[in-house]
Amino acid sequence: DCRKSPVRTGLFCINIVKYYWVTEMIIKNEDKRRNVVIVDIETLVPENHLLRKIDSCINWNKIYEFVEDLYSPNMGRPSVDPVVLVKMVFLQHLYGLRSLRQTAENVSVNIAFRWFLGYDLIDKTPHFSTLSYNFKHRFSSEVFEKIFTWVLEEAINGGYVQPEVIFVDSTHIKANANSKKQMKKYIPAAVKAYEEQLYKEINEDRENHGRKTLNNESKRNEEQREVTASTTDPDSGLFHKGEHKKCFAYSAHTVCDQNNFILEVEVTPGNIHDSIVFDTVYDRVTSRLPDVKVVTVDAGYKTPWICKKIFDDNRIPSMPYKRPMTRKGNHPWQEYVYDEYYDCIICPEYQILNYATTNRNGYREYKSNPDICKNCPTRKKCTISRNCQKTVTRHIWHEYIERAEDVRHSPLGKETYSMRSQTIERVFADAKEKHGMRYTTFRGLAQVRNWVRLKFAAMNLKKLALRGHVCPLFYRFWAIFLIFQRKQAFSPT
Repeated sequence: DCRKSPVRTGLFCINIVKYYWVTEMIIKNEDKRRNVVIVDIETLVPENHLLRKIDSCINWNKIYEFVEDLYSPNMGRPSVDPVVLVKMVFLQHLYGLRSLRQTAENVSVNIAFRWFLGYDLIDKTPHFSTLSYNFKHRFSSEVFEKIFTWVLEEAINGGYVQPEVIFVDSTHIKANANSKKQMKKYIPAAVKAYEEQLYKEINEDRENHGRKTLNNESKRNEEQREVTASTTDPDSGLFHKGEHKKCFAYSAHTVCDQNNFILEVEVTPGNIHDSIVFDTVYDRVTSRLPDVKVVTVDAGYKTPWICKKIFDDNRIPSMPYKRPMTRKGNHPWQEYVYDEYYDCIICPEYQILNYATTNRNGYREYKSNPDICKNCPTRKKCTISRNCQKTVTRHIWHEYIERAEDVRHSPLGKETYSMRSQTIERVFADAKEKHGMRYTTFRGLAQVRNWVRLKFAAMNLKKLALRGHVCPLFYRFWAIFLIFQRKQAFSPT
């Protein structure tokens, strides 16, 4: 039959191949657990292992300089090598291990971990309690700051950081606190960094319009706000944004560059707005890296002060469109036109709203004539006030918002803002999915801040090892070439 039909011949051949290739005999493995083998731990770790690249990219002896003053030179019992302790914590953050206890258990059984720490196969590894005690009581916050800065400087000196465009954003970290155990309390209102400058310009604007100046000292001491605090972790804040469930959390305000190197981070309670912490992280980054040309942020940072601060520093803010917070069904905000020459607002019915005052928040108030608004055919789409008076506000620094809008429509603004999904958003995604930053087991702002800094230092170290291992000399020349190529493109004109 196979000779008569080619199809049957092909099927016959396939069945023969399956029989000889798929069919296997059962072979029972021998128990070799008690075999004695003379082996070097160096040969058990693959040549292209990640820990080999990390171990060779920096000089770990630098850690002794950070912790030397925390140990006694000639008294006390022998301590565990501080380099080993720091490396163990880096292992926790590199592989997303959930606790120091789990890290110590993995170190004792993982050959690559033992090689990274400098132990052989039979050495006794440090107990997790030793690791926990040193990082909670012995090492101060300055040590964690120095470790983070040290790793970042290694990346900067290697030419891997491109600071021309930076990206600023924040992400929340769930706190180790029960959301049902809460209480209400009053705390002093946050003092804005630019408050003195704002009040100075407010009083100048009021004097130019014939209004008396404001006194801010008495008002500042009285301002308080009510917040929901946790009884388990009082340092955390109640976080609620968009579709996220209400929970007590911390916020990690982060800055990164185009290559996803974390340049700065500041940890605050979860109920602190992003725009309040912007000055802190921005000043730190620009003082360390003055070559910053473009600052890319999301809509939460689109405030008059932030736009003014960036433009006054001769830099460019890259911001998205921010939807105006107006009442549904009313006239669109853009139909209220500001006349700069006469300093007034023209409404959609071509009536004039004259200047009334400048309030404490820095907004000029323009009010309409109630007698005219009573008979307006579109008054319901304009105002629902009882006295039939429309009030339109305009910040004294609103011109900086308009300049930021011009940048948003430019090719530079579109290009830099589209890079957020592959830079700062990717940093947060990797930190939570790969490095265990979705929630924290620590309590207290100081402990969480140290924990986040070590985690971002480990992420920077991983990027430094992977980029430097590929071809360090070529990448450095390529980075220098990109700096000169993009220098003119980012010049603020």
